[in-house]
Amino acid sequence: MENNIAIPKSSLDFLRQLKENNNKPWFEVNKPKYLTELNHIETFADALLHELSKTDVLETSSGKKSVYRIYRDIRFSKDKTPFKTFWGGSFTRATKERRGGYYFHLEQGNSFFAGGFWGPNAADLKRIRSEFAHDPEAFKKILNSKSFKSTFGTLQGEQLKTAPKGFDKDHEAIDLLRFKQFLIIKRFTDDEVLSPLFLEQALETCKNMRPFFDYMSEVLTTDINGASVL
Repeated sequence: MENNIAIPKSSLDFLRQLKENNNKPWFEVNKPKYLTELNHIETFADALLHELSKTDVLETSSGKKSVYRIYRDIRFSKDKTPFKTFWGGSFTRATKERRGGYYFHLEQGNSFFAGGFWGPNAADLKRIRSEFAHDPEAFKKILNSKSFKSTFGTLQGEQLKTAPKGFDKDHEAIDLLRFKQFLIIKRFTDDEVLSPLFLEQALETCKNMRPFFDYMSEVLTTDINGASVL
């Protein structure tokens, strides 16, 4: 692994300055600085993508392609500041057989890697819940594994206050059945982000998402009897 690839402090410092001067005139003057820092982030993302591709199949073609635009879409937002104040990006898993994706968010005091299912459609949500109702143990085993707990703690995401329609409120897996989103998040301190070990830690975090992704991929590509629906 290319251990010498690290996030420089200047990349986080630029975000702090942008937060204090979130306007187009300042950004235009500081665009060369922005492009320098963007290159650092893209280089890091490229190195992570290269390592992750050894154990997963991704359709994101480069670190550059993974990093989101800094420009905010303000058309429907009350907040009219023109720029994001974080570096964000994602790696998409390839083909319909591989569900889930890796997301990174780098910001002073608020950096994290995340994965999962932010807004599953009604059919996917129903299929996931059917699986939980039928056999919750396989998923609980993943959530209770040492690598999952030490990396992500617990499953996160919006939940219903009561049982979803068609399911018994006293079901043994009601705690799982109430989830509407399925998110796993690992937070990092600024010191961790700027450490030479961050690439290794980011890779380890992504690898620890795989049992969760593999389970969801299996569920969402089969029916309740285990037959392929692709």
